[in-house]
Amino acid sequence: MGNAKMKNALVALAVGFVFALGLGISGMTQPSKVVGFLDVFGSWDPSLIFVMVGAILVHLVTYRLIRRRASPLLSPEWHVPTNKRITPALVAGSLLFGVGWGLGGFCPGPAMTSLASLDSRPAVFVVSMIVGMYLFKLVDAKLKIQK
Repeated sequence: MGNAKMKNALVALAVGFVFALGLGISGMTQPSKVVGFLDVFGSWDPSLIFVMVGAILVHLVTYRLIRRRASPLLSPEWHVPTNKRITPALVAGSLLFGVGWGLGGFCPGPAMTSLASLDSRPAVFVVSMIVGMYLFKLVDAKLKIQK
């Protein structure tokens, strides 16, 4: 592995560790937090709002500061998505993600972090997610969904 790739890998590992630590400290690796947040007419748990608002505030400040640079620290150019089209595939994928999040109580980041608990529920979710990603690749290759 080249020096630049090694730096990128180490930075990605460090950022992933900080993200996982934040998820764990905030309790967002517990599916009951997500389900409690979605249970607006029952025993509603608003704590997810505070985690989201905190993340959005940090992003609002740091994104503007970081984008003032000519290029990122570890890349010669910025890699920012430019496609703003809302397609049927995007809407369907978003709906599927939301349903999975609501039913399982996990989204990919917290599920990966929760694997450290050795509980079977995050393992089942992650395996299902990987199978779903593989099935999407097969369907996408046949139908040419991605453009």
